Amino acid sequence: MIDDAVRVVSRDDLAVDPVALAPWLLGCVLESRSDEGTVRVRLAEVEAYRGLDDPASHCYRGRTPRNDVMWGPAGYLYVYFVYGMHFCANVVGLTDGKPGAVLVRAGEVIEGRELARSRRPTARGNGAVAKGPAVLTSLLGLDAAHNGVDLTDAASPVRLLQGEDVAAERIRTGPRVGVAAAQDVPWRFWIDGSPAVSTYRRGGRARR
Repeated sequence: MIDDAVRVVSRDDLAVDPVALAPWLLGCVLESRSDEGTVRVRLAEVEAYRGLDDPASHCYRGRTPRNDVMWGPAGYLYVYFVYGMHFCANVVGLTDGKPGAVLVRAGEVIEGRELARSRRPTARGNGAVAKGPAVLTSLLGLDAAHNGVDLTDAASPVRLLQGEDVAAERIRTGPRVGVAAAQDVPWRFWIDGSPAVSTYRRGGRARR
C-alpha cells in the first residue's frame, strides 16, 4: 500500500515548466476516491502545454473562465469538456499567474480495476489500462465537478501520489496527439513498452 502521508506530491514538486514536469509525472499515481470506492492509475503517457507561447494551449489567447485553473497556482486539476462528450484532465504546473499544465493521456490501473471497468464498460480490454485521456478520466470518475481540485491535499478526493521512478532510457518523446497547431512540437512523453500508450494520430482540424 502507498503511504499517503509521505507520498502525496507537494506543490513545489509541480511548480515547474510543464515540459520538465511532464516526464517527471510518468510513474506517478493519480488516485480518485468516492463513495463507490478508490481507483488508482499509474501514469504512462502525458502531454505538456504551456500558455501564451504555445498555440496548442487553451491559454494561448489569454485567460478565460474555462481555462482559469490552468493559470495556477500549481498542483490543481484542470478538467475540461471536449467534443461535447468527453472530459480530459490536466495537472497544473508553473506558478500563480503563469499558465501551464500537463494533460494526463493514459495509464495502467493498479487499484480498483473492477470499479474502473464498470465506469467504462465499452472500453477495450479488461480494465487494466486507461488508454487515451477520455478513457482515463472515465475510469477515474472525473468530470466538471473535479475542476480545481487540489491534488496535493491529503484530504482531497483526487490526489497525485509519488510512484516508482521510471528509468530515463524507458522514457520516449514525440509530437502531441491530435492537435491542430504546433503539431510537430515533441511535448508528448510516454513509458516505452506500456500497453496504455496511445496510437499516434496527427491533428489538423481547426480548434473550436
